Amino acid sequence: MHIVVCIKQVPDSAQIRVHPVTNTIMRQGVPTIINPYDLFALEEALRLRDTYGGEVTVLTMGPPMAEDALRKTLGYGADRAVLLTDRYFAGSDTLATSFALSQAIAKVGETFGTPDIVFTGKQTIDGDTAQVGPGIAKRLDLMQLTYVAKIPSVDLDAREIKVERRCEGGTQMLKSRFPCLITMLEGTNEIRRGSLEDALYAARSQVLKWSAADAGIDDLTRCGLRGSPTVVKRVFAPTARAEKAALIDTPERNLRDLADELIAAILTRGPALEQELAFNGGE
Repeated sequence: MHIVVCIKQVPDSAQIRVHPVTNTIMRQGVPTIINPYDLFALEEALRLRDTYGGEVTVLTMGPPMAEDALRKTLGYGADRAVLLTDRYFAGSDTLATSFALSQAIAKVGETFGTPDIVFTGKQTIDGDTAQVGPGIAKRLDLMQLTYVAKIPSVDLDAREIKVERRCEGGTQMLKSRFPCLITMLEGTNEIRRGSLEDALYAARSQVLKWSAADAGIDDLTRCGLRGSPTVVKRVFAPTARAEKAALIDTPERNLRDLADELIAAILTRGPALEQELAFNGGE
């Protein structure tokens, strides 16, 4: 079984800066980490590899410094790492990113064997769109299983996988055929501590660096800013409210009295809400 895991090196969310002209994230001088959600995807891929055999290839698109993140994944136990890096990718939105990654995954398949599963985290902490995983699945015509919390079983003979997917109001048990793309939820597992052997392997291994041409991307107009229709009009920090929160004393008071007082305070601040409730019959 061949598994591809897409990760992203992201700025530390506590120190993100935004370019005042392009409204894109400024990564220079900002500490970077592996997107936390992607670590859950990586661990799940490694667990499947350990249980059923096969290989795990980790792929990322980013600047040359993203090699550090890939080398860490080798230290966790990944078999190989591929860095898709080229100036043509600068400024990519989710549409351009999913295009470039899907082309690179297709190239990985040609080079190392067709992937049975592609893993991503549910989203990234810098963009928070949750669009890249489904975008890759659409471009590669893969069955997509999003917000997966657990993988109970895999049947290699039938080429089927069963997953537990979190959804609004509960969970779903789904069965899908290979190949498929899975986006993993947070808190689904705990990333392992790499062994000494893995650390030595990561130190001496070569991270493959692919340009757009190496990945077989011919249409560069679909990459980077040229291939990104998303326009960020303005980025700003919300203005802090001048009004302070009101505190209601609770000692030795029953819940009904507290609820009545809270409702009265809410309606006092929002008289329009009281009128709307009255119009709807108080429901």
